[in-house]
Amino acid sequence: MASKITTTQTIGPFPHEAWRWGVNASATLVSSAPTISISGVIRDGNGNPISDGWIEAWLPDAVAAEFAQAIPGFRRIPTDDDGAFRIEVSLPTPATAGKPVLYATIFARGLVKHQFTAVFLEDDTGLPQSEILKQVPDYRRETLIARKQADAQYHWDIWMQTDKETVFFDYV
Repeated sequence: MASKITTTQTIGPFPHEAWRWGVNASATLVSSAPTISISGVIRDGNGNPISDGWIEAWLPDAVAAEFAQAIPGFRRIPTDDDGAFRIEVSLPTPATAGKPVLYATIFARGLVKHQFTAVFLEDDTGLPQSEILKQVPDYRRETLIARKQADAQYHWDIWMQTDKETVFFDYV
């Protein structure tokens, strides 16, 4: 059987070997704020899970609550063999009020340039006033919203291509 991996998927980055220190630095969350988790799967354009992806998350509103962390407000999360990830989040007080709960940088094989995105919680009453979401067409905003699950945690998938592609931002 022929491999379905393309030539661009066989070259770096190889972060699973090189970035382990960042995972270890944020492995156990110590926070004075309430916490939630956001989990999901990173998928390629064919819907296949990306098993060697990475998310670097920056949670600026969580820094004060995470003073005991090695790197407060920072997460480096690898995907597992099924493309799945889980990010522990310290919730700011007051609530996010239309701001992202975290900013994320996505890395993956074959991705020549990492991608930037943001995640909002669906039950944030400030979403209609969000300056960031106002920059995104209505029909695309859903790709930035983490959905609350029955267990009170959140689910958010990242799609790298197709009509489901997550909104990615350019920073100038």
